[in-house]
Amino acid sequence: MIGCLIIHGYTGGPHEVEPLAEFLRKETDWHIEVPTLPGHGKKLDLNDVSYKDWIDSAEEALQKMQEWCQKMYLVGFSMGGMIAAYLAGKYHIDKLVLLAPSRKYLSFKQIAADVSDVLGDGIKGNLGQNEMYNHYKKKFHAVPVKANIEFMKLVNYTRPYLKKVKTPVFIAQGQQDQMVPYRTPIYLDKEIQSERKEIILFERSRHLLCHGEDKDILNQMVYKFLSQSGEKNRRVMEKA
Repeated sequence: MIGCLIIHGYTGGPHEVEPLAEFLRKETDWHIEVPTLPGHGKKLDLNDVSYKDWIDSAEEALQKMQEWCQKMYLVGFSMGGMIAAYLAGKYHIDKLVLLAPSRKYLSFKQIAADVSDVLGDGIKGNLGQNEMYNHYKKKFHAVPVKANIEFMKLVNYTRPYLKKVKTPVFIAQGQQDQMVPYRTPIYLDKEIQSERKEIILFERSRHLLCHGEDKDILNQMVYKFLSQSGEKNRRVMEKA
């Protein structure tokens, strides 16, 4: 049995990666799990959780799956990407997929541009149609400062494990990402020691890769990467 553990991002939930999870369920007979990290999900409650709670929760899910899965794939989105990389550096993982991993905190330049778009749509009366506003409006008042500090602690804690990742890795990043700097894969390419890396930059995509304009292409690429036997010493960096 092949197991595939998919880890969502900070202040998010399984819905962030559900399109990819559903695609893989339809195309394979793998056992796929998308756990909800403590304090996350449809109703955020991040006051009394720490970064270790998020890591421990994902690690426990992985350990349970490893008990009966002969092969293990890890997929991590945003903060979940850093957790997935940490686990891949600590455990035997057959393949690793990182979707807009938050190795760098924020793209302030892109955030400024997106905020400008939100204000512009507000003036035009089109605020309800603005994708960024609709996704984040419920989070603006639901995320305590302490939780943001825990997020930064998690990134700092997991970052040293990047150099321990030896498994084949697929990295996808949107060039219009408003949260994670689009040049993040360049840093990851230097830090991750895997002999096989595939890095794809999606020119039209923002942070929510699994829901963006390139989601269908992304689904196919992730499926192909996880399914194929692969080549040794392969390194690819391209745009889609």
